[in-house]
Amino acid sequence: MPEQASGRAKVAVFASGMGTNMGALLYASRLPDAPYDIILVASNDPAAEALTLAAAEGIATFALSHKGLTRAQHDAAMEQAAKDAGAQYIALAGYMRILTPEFVERWDGRILNIHPSLLPKYPGLDTHARAIAAGDSHGGTTVHLVTEDLDAGAALGQVEVAILPDDTAETLAARVRLAEHQLYPRALSDYVSRGNDPQWLLERVRELALSLPQAHERESHGSPGFRVGSEKSGKFFAYFADQHHGTPNISLLAKCGSMDELESLVEAQPHAYHKPAYYGASGWIGVILNRPGVDWDNVADWLQRSWRQVAPKTLTKLLDAADEF
Repeated sequence: MPEQASGRAKVAVFASGMGTNMGALLYASRLPDAPYDIILVASNDPAAEALTLAAAEGIATFALSHKGLTRAQHDAAMEQAAKDAGAQYIALAGYMRILTPEFVERWDGRILNIHPSLLPKYPGLDTHARAIAAGDSHGGTTVHLVTEDLDAGAALGQVEVAILPDDTAETLAARVRLAEHQLYPRALSDYVSRGNDPQWLLERVRELALSLPQAHERESHGSPGFRVGSEKSGKFFAYFADQHHGTPNISLLAKCGSMDELESLVEAQPHAYHKPAYYGASGWIGVILNRPGVDWDNVADWLQRSWRQVAPKTLTKLLDAADEF
């Protein structure tokens, strides 16, 4: 097996059958610019062809029949295998099991699935026959996030496939499968790469910043900034910096409690914090966003801390009162 590239997302694939989508994900992961590695293929069927292919390609495998086990027991074993392998994401590829709500909650936002219809049309089974019976001009496939509700998670990508006049469910399925093999690697790549996308990171920061009382956005020296107070007299409590002054970091700039705290955090956790040019001398810390495992609750805490330092007392009292409930 080729050596895994550092910085790539680690993905476990759960499959129950032939493993054609698993194969598409695997071979795409071996392209030079791929942002993920397949580090495990796991199945509820020890005889699944997906396991044979994975083993031949040097990928670790795990197999455990669900027979005789409760759903929770089987989920726990599959999850432990993924965790032991170091998986950051799980991609379902023809995995014919419904995961327990507890499993899905623990991996919220980190499980993807591919479905053979243009969701929200035709969740569940017999999708091609249903599309043909409805007289649809197109079938297709959707990659989506997995939630507790069947095939109801946010769509990450779709491909339409024309339905021919003489199509059967089988002939349509064969063409849709080709589309699946193109879509799934692209959608997975885009999703695991979003942490390096300045626009995606800005939207996350913007949502958190503007949720604070009387917060509004205003550009400052070409960068997005966030202020509290009136449009005329408000004060900045955060900035979004995309490779500020030539650094490789995409960062949230927030007001630190003291220069001692700033220096201490930068020294102890240089992967997470930096002292930004110009702003650092004024007590602003850079919270690095384009890195694996960003804790967005921590980012929200920095925004709130910074907001409190410049917000009028009347507003901080309101926030304190709300926090008590």
